[in-house]
Amino acid sequence: MKRLRMQWPEVKIIVRADSGFCREGLLLWCEQNKVDYVLGLARNPKLRERIDLEMKQAQAGFEKTREATRVFADFCYRTVSKTWSRERRVVAKAEYIQNKENPRFIVTSLDGENYGSQMLYEKVYCARGEMENRIKDQMSLFADRMSTESFRGNPLRLYLATFAYSLMLGLRQQALQGTELAKAQPQTLRLKLLKIAATIRVTARRVWVSMPRSYPWQDVFRQAHLALRC
Repeated sequence: MKRLRMQWPEVKIIVRADSGFCREGLLLWCEQNKVDYVLGLARNPKLRERIDLEMKQAQAGFEKTREATRVFADFCYRTVSKTWSRERRVVAKAEYIQNKENPRFIVTSLDGENYGSQMLYEKVYCARGEMENRIKDQMSLFADRMSTESFRGNPLRLYLATFAYSLMLGLRQQALQGTELAKAQPQTLRLKLLKIAATIRVTARRVWVSMPRSYPWQDVFRQAHLALRC
């Protein structure tokens, strides 16, 4: 943190993590070092009791529309066991979905005036999950394969995985819009568009690639090919 602030002294730093990191030691350290945090908070009967009214409202909304309904609550909370040194702001999502409750809680140092309950949960905290999805995409392209003997060799593999992800992203954006694979994950694109059995014939003037007639994604492949032709 000291090195970050030496380089960017005016930048606001926010620690964002799931409930496994929600411990007094980390919360207190952040507060003492002027670092903000948005952390998941494991639910318990006391927290559930605090959002009883909001949960009833969410259930009523679901029963009326048959669609997932969210109601947000904002309150101060301190653990009963006094493991927390003081009260802290907690934002709760009271959600009713598919005939069952789906409550979630986060604890934060960010103020309610600038960070409303719904915005804080959906735009700040939930973005953590989207970031994790991008990491998983990288892993599916072997970004975690660090088995070479040299230090330089391992980062090179990470660079190659990053380049591959950029190519996959470009493929989706430029060639797959409007298709079933427009939002497909990289591993899905590899399996359905790249790892295809084919017969290759080389002549004096051309290289012929003959794909099987039984290939189920012919239309998507054809569209992608036409979109990428120069």
